[in-house]
Amino acid sequence: MAISESDRDPLEEDVRVSTLEERLEVAQNRERIKAGHRNKGPDESQRLGARVLSYLIGGVAAGFLLGWLFDTWLGTTPLFLLLFFFLGAGVAFRKIYKISSQPVDDIGTALPDDDD
Repeated sequence: MAISESDRDPLEEDVRVSTLEERLEVAQNRERIKAGHRNKGPDESQRLGARVLSYLIGGVAAGFLLGWLFDTWLGTTPLFLLLFFFLGAGVAFRKIYKISSQPVDDIGTALPDDDD
């Protein structure tokens, strides 16, 4: 007598399901590894870029503010504002040039306030 479809054990494990579960587990592990690499903090290049941007913005803003304060205090309208603005920009560019002229291996280890 032949075994009909209804006589099969319903709890019998299907091979397709077990291979699907294995592939799903491998894919989930791979995604966990990728997520672990992505969730790290900023790398050295991002920190260096943020430092350069802060020098540029800080130098220009500090020069502008100091120039405006001296102009207000002394009564000279644009003289000190322009002078300190360009002085602050020059100092910022000098610091950025010093960072960019360092060897690549030493850039991350350089101190932010090294005024040689």
